[in-house]
Amino acid sequence: MQIVSAASEIVRPKSPSTVGARDDRAPPGESPADRAPNWRHVLKSAIRDAATLCRRLELPPNFVAPAERAAAAFPLFVPEPYLARIRPGDPADPLLRQVLPLDAELADAPGYTADPVADSAARVSEGVLQKYAGRALLITTGACAIHCRYCFRRHYPYSESPSGLDAWIPALNALAADPSLDEVILSGGDPLTLSDGFLAELIRRIAAIGHIRRIRVHTRLPIVIPQRVTAELIAALRGTRLAPIVVVHANHPREIDTLVARAFAQLVDAGIPLLNQAVLLRGVNDDADTLAALSQTLVNHRAMPYYLHQLDPVQGAAHFAVPAEVGLSLIEDLRVRLPGYAVPRYVREVPGQPSKMPIELSAPSNAIL
Repeated sequence: MQIVSAASEIVRPKSPSTVGARDDRAPPGESPADRAPNWRHVLKSAIRDAATLCRRLELPPNFVAPAERAAAAFPLFVPEPYLARIRPGDPADPLLRQVLPLDAELADAPGYTADPVADSAARVSEGVLQKYAGRALLITTGACAIHCRYCFRRHYPYSESPSGLDAWIPALNALAADPSLDEVILSGGDPLTLSDGFLAELIRRIAAIGHIRRIRVHTRLPIVIPQRVTAELIAALRGTRLAPIVVVHANHPREIDTLVARAFAQLVDAGIPLLNQAVLLRGVNDDADTLAALSQTLVNHRAMPYYLHQLDPVQGAAHFAVPAEVGLSLIEDLRVRLPGYAVPRYVREVPGQPSKMPIELSAPSNAIL
C-alpha cells in the first residue's frame, strides 16, 4: 500500500507555504487551543515506526521486533487521534489489535490469498472495478490514513491506477460508455486522503455523465481523523446534482469519540446519508456486547449500521478470522437486543457472485425483527 506522502494529489495544499501548516487563527470568542489541528498536519504526523508505537502505548519491549518484521511487509501507519483512543499498557486493546503488526501476519494460511475478492478479475479499465449491476468502483488512491492489519487490499497493485485528473479520462470514458451504471463508488485506499479540490473536480467530471445519479464514498477518515470533515469537503460532496452517500468504517464503539460524533453530525446535518460497515474480527468485536454497543453508538449519532462483513481471506489476516457460525449466533443475539434498523446485514463477498452474499439465520416465517 502506498504511503500517504507519495502521491502529489494527496494532502496537496493551495500553496507551498501551507504544507503541514496549522491554521491557528480563531474566530471571535474562540481561542487557538479550541481548534482541532488541520487534518493534513495530522496525516503527516502519523506514527510509522513500530518502536515509537510500542513506546507511546507502553507495550512490553518484546513487541517491537515482531512488529518491525510484519511492518516490513505491510507498513505501519497510525494517526494521533486514533492512537489517543487506545489504552496504554494493554496489548489486548481492541483498537490496538487493528493497527499493531504481528508475526502472525507472516504465517501462511490455507485459502488466504493476495486477491481474496477477485479485484483483478473485476477491472474494466485502469482504476475501475465493476462487480455488481449498476455500480462501478474507482480505486482513487492507494493511500490510507490508517493501515488496518486485516485490510483486504493490502496487496493491491495501486501503481496501476490513475494518479492525476487527466489520467482518469479513460476511466471516465468507460463509465460514460456504460448506460447501465447509475452509481459510482469512490474507494481506494481512502479517497478522503485526496485534496478537496481534487475530489470536487473528479466528482464534477463524474456528474457530467448523464446516467450517473449517485456518488458513494467509502472512507475511514471520519473515524481515524475526524478533522477531515470540513465545510470544503461537504461542499465537494454536495456540489453537483449527484446524490452523495458516505460509508464509514468503525469496528468498535470506542472508535467513536466526541470528535468523530461531531464529524458525523456535520455530514448528516448537510443532508448526506451516513452508513457504517464493520468487519467481524477476533479479539476486536467478536462478542455481542461489543457489537450491540457499536450499533447503538452509531444510531445515536445518526449513522446506520449497514454491513457486518465476514473477514475477507487476505494473506496476512488469518489470525483475525471468526467462524461464520459464531457470527450467526452474534447476529441472532443482536436481533433480540436491538431494533431491526440497528442490526447490520451479515455478509461475505464471494468472487463472481452478483452481490454481497448474506449469511442467513433461519427464522420463523412470522418473526418480526
